[in-house]
Amino acid sequence: MSLPKPKLLIIGGPGVPAEELSRYLGQRFDIVVGPPGSAASHLREEDIQAVVAESCELQEMAAHPATLLLNAIGEGVCLVGLDGSEVWSNERFRSLPETTRARVRVCIEEAAGALFPRGETLATPGPTCKFELSDPRDQLAHEVFIVAAGEPKIAPRLAVVVRDVSKERRFAVRMSAIDRAGAELVGFEAESVRTHNSAERLKALETRIVRIAHELLHFDHFLIRLIEKRTGRLEPVIAAGLPQEALDLELFAEEEGNGLSGHVAATGRSVVCADADTDPRFMPGLGNAKSSLTVPLRLHDKIIGVMNVESQQAANFTDEDRQFCEIFARYIAISLHMLDLLVVERSTTNLSVSGRVEGELKECLEDILSEADWLTGAGARDPETARHIARIKADVESIRARVRNMAAGPQTLLGVERALADRTEDPVLKGRRVLVADDESKIRRIIRDVLRSRGCTVEICESGGEAIDRLGAPEATFDVVISDIKMPDRNGYEVFSAARKAIPSVPVILMTGFGYDPHHSIVRASQEGLQSVLFKPFQIERLIDEVRKALTPK
Repeated sequence: MSLPKPKLLIIGGPGVPAEELSRYLGQRFDIVVGPPGSAASHLREEDIQAVVAESCELQEMAAHPATLLLNAIGEGVCLVGLDGSEVWSNERFRSLPETTRARVRVCIEEAAGALFPRGETLATPGPTCKFELSDPRDQLAHEVFIVAAGEPKIAPRLAVVVRDVSKERRFAVRMSAIDRAGAELVGFEAESVRTHNSAERLKALETRIVRIAHELLHFDHFLIRLIEKRTGRLEPVIAAGLPQEALDLELFAEEEGNGLSGHVAATGRSVVCADADTDPRFMPGLGNAKSSLTVPLRLHDKIIGVMNVESQQAANFTDEDRQFCEIFARYIAISLHMLDLLVVERSTTNLSVSGRVEGELKECLEDILSEADWLTGAGARDPETARHIARIKADVESIRARVRNMAAGPQTLLGVERALADRTEDPVLKGRRVLVADDESKIRRIIRDVLRSRGCTVEICESGGEAIDRLGAPEATFDVVISDIKMPDRNGYEVFSAARKAIPSVPVILMTGFGYDPHHSIVRASQEGLQSVLFKPFQIERLIDEVRKALTPK
């Protein structure tokens, strides 16, 4: 936008060509020609000529193509005398805040001393003087470049270029903050790995993600979904500020018919939706959402999920938001992958250690049995001695069985023999109906037999889908639901969700092997009232205690 023309009064007279001056200066000034009078009597003719010459020079500059070019560029440009007096400036320079221009004048004074030392009119050859200006209060940052210009002996001047680098600086600061936050996401301390199970570690990670998204990305509403490998379904894992309806949407990693999340998961390309009302792919999660940003969770070259952010304002997300969100999403993908690796490593280690223990004990146990056989053959006629020898043999077999169970890992439970030996009905459990879902037949049988021995009525399901169907039946009445997390058809969260939908008050207990939870069912269900989680191989008495606790009135 052009500044208003300054008004110029020209007093005509014998030495003042008023009409000529009007023609020269009419485009730059608002000319008013006054009659000859004493107002101009104090001016010398050479002064008037100098003013005319300067005005003509400025007029020529204003009309020159170079001026048009300098007004079109993004940098502020000006030409000043060594005393800082402004000879000419482009529109961008004139639009700078006065506080910035005051700092530039300080830079000009310092540059003049450096380029024209000791008042000389010849500039000292050397690099351009460069200055950096910043104002944290209004988040402005500028770079100032000053060089010698003009005819040094006649009119030494300085050319000044002021470049606004506020956006670049903010980008760099934000990038650094995101990088530090990403390092925090993937940094797992040894103590937390040792003392926390996978659900606790994922919960801690979720807390970090929510905080960083709010502080650095300014996102208050977002949802992270992971792709379920077998079905391609996008499973909600971490959410903030979104209603349950958004989490319940069933979406798949497909380009069409599955919203922007499905499209991004299938293509691996981010989408900034400026107007939700005009994008047919948009499926709202936030009430009255007007715009959204969806980016892929990328692990190396593989898409493992998506992160979706929504706003109630139209065009609320910029391309810069997209860039930062993509970086943040990469850190999320790496951290989730590391959690899974930790669980797999723990599971593998436990199985390996259990197998080695079985091998190490084998020879000793066989030796004990051999000695017991010798004592038996030596003619131990004393009934008491014979009873002790039989006890020794039974204990050896029990040790073998327990070590085998430990080596079997999630495929078995511990303390089963002792629990089955106790057939005492529990008054809290007697007559209670329990639904058990696990794809391992041995686990189903153990839980069924132990709970029945305590007085429960137990119904078992071989899959998650069967359990969901059973819960949806009109006659379904269960007091407790026990489900494995990892089953071929459905996961633990789906069984939990179906149970709470069919019987809102029913307590649900989830089980998983060594904390393995590929769909992050534990965290999701814990947010919605999960009773408890058991990590296989657990002591069967722990399950009995958890069932009793779930059935005890609070």
